[in-house]
Amino acid sequence: MALASLNARLRPIWGFSLLELLVGIAMIAVLAAIAVPTYQSYKRNAEVAHAIADIVTMATAITQYQTLNNMPPPDLATIGFDKLLDPWGHAYAYQSFTGLNGKGKMRKDKNLNPINTQYDLYSLGADGQSKLPLTVPVSKDDVLLANDGNYIGLAANF
Repeated sequence: MALASLNARLRPIWGFSLLELLVGIAMIAVLAAIAVPTYQSYKRNAEVAHAIADIVTMATAITQYQTLNNMPPPDLATIGFDKLLDPWGHAYAYQSFTGLNGKGKMRKDKNLNPINTQYDLYSLGADGQSKLPLTVPVSKDDVLLANDGNYIGLAANF
């Protein structure tokens, strides 16, 4: 009988102890806590880059239209971009300043100066909301064309 109990104690135990399982779960949780924010940041940067590429394409078409007609197009439908959606599923915003009286409908920087002289072109960003001054919190995530095309990027960085 003593030999049977000795064999039972020397036999390998298959499986994990509760402590080993808890350590494994904790390691997975730490890795997930690091990976999820990194992935979200990567995804946001990719969406912003996509919006920038779309705005560059539209700005090129607007410039071509201006060259032929001596004024920016009245809307994006005129140059064939009225159905284009930004990476967040919203239509791009466009405002031509041709025939505009005053500066009330122009996008404005922190000093309330218009950011463009001929037209505004921008994405509403992830939240789908925007106000004319860039200092308003809902405008910070907008991807915009500013300084008449010399800046294209996030409103928060302008």
